Amino acid sequence: MSKVGMIFGFLLIVCVYGGANYYIGRRLFQWMTLLFPSINEIIYTVVYSLFALSLVLAFMPLPAVISGVLSWISAYWMGIFVYLFLFILLADLVLLVAGIVTPISQSMRFYAGSAAVLLTFSFVSYGIYNANQIKDASYKIEMNISGGMNIVLISDLHLGAVNSEKRLEEIVEKINDLKPDLVCITGDIFNDDYNSIKNPDKAIELLKSIDTKYGVYGSLGNHDSGKTFNEMITFLEKSNIHLLNDEYEVIDERIILFGRVDPSPIGGFDGLKRKDLTETIAAQGKDLPIVVMDHTPSNLEQYGKNVDLILSGHTHKGQIFPGSLITNLVFEVDYGHYQKDSASPHVIVTSGAGTWGMPMRVGTNNEIVSIQLQ
Repeated sequence: MSKVGMIFGFLLIVCVYGGANYYIGRRLFQWMTLLFPSINEIIYTVVYSLFALSLVLAFMPLPAVISGVLSWISAYWMGIFVYLFLFILLADLVLLVAGIVTPISQSMRFYAGSAAVLLTFSFVSYGIYNANQIKDASYKIEMNISGGMNIVLISDLHLGAVNSEKRLEEIVEKINDLKPDLVCITGDIFNDDYNSIKNPDKAIELLKSIDTKYGVYGSLGNHDSGKTFNEMITFLEKSNIHLLNDEYEVIDERIILFGRVDPSPIGGFDGLKRKDLTETIAAQGKDLPIVVMDHTPSNLEQYGKNVDLILSGHTHKGQIFPGSLITNLVFEVDYGHYQKDSASPHVIVTSGAGTWGMPMRVGTNNEIVSIQLQ
């Protein structure tokens, strides 16, 4: 993308976000004046603006304490903003339709605004609660593997994001309870910046405690990148996570495991680029089943009948409703098990074990996936 295109895109986002916040802010103020007639508009505007601008201020070079607080506020604000916009817009549409039939009174505006605020509070509260639950998902895939193999798949830990480290201990416990032969982590282990992890030593010890017969393998996601990429790699090495960068490993002479480099890193992989492995994968033949870890499930056309199973994450299944409607349109498969036809590889896309941005889950789950290869 050209610099002009990037600038235009940035300005468009700023205008849309600014306009949406102006709309929400004005509607909230109008509702609050019905509840508190003496509310001070200047104080209200300053407070609302601080919340709205937290998404921008969190990325500015500020003292660590201030930056941390702003990051926490901005994460929650993302979810609040989405639902305030949706429910206030819905309330306005209801009033617009009702206005065709009867004059709109101040009490009707108050109740419509109250409904929008209460629905936002309910959805956000549920989303925060649900994001702290770890669910299980399981699939059985026919691969003609003697004795079978139990693979546990996780993705999108986003270590460094709000509440990410609190979930890690439970995630590891649940993985060990499943007694995996092999653990695959399909990218976005980090949340852009290694330094945002509050206690990396504890996280390393937890990841090292994963108990598996054949080891823990990972592939790079788009957020496992940027200025602290080398620190991330060191972290993975200390955690006994074997990173496969467009490489493969033969597991117990029963399957071949490939790990792909994500094609769209945010900030780059310190010069590391995704390779075309079509011929390399094809050269493995069909003596052993081939499993591919590819973080983003948007490159499925690259894999033919020589690949048996593709493991992905990235989509979060939209994370909060109505995000799932969008990911379902964008990706051929945004969640679950999929196989285009009998000659195509099986695809399993997980909604992820963590959250990006807002620490909320509405209509989706944080999950750990158990895959029985038979």
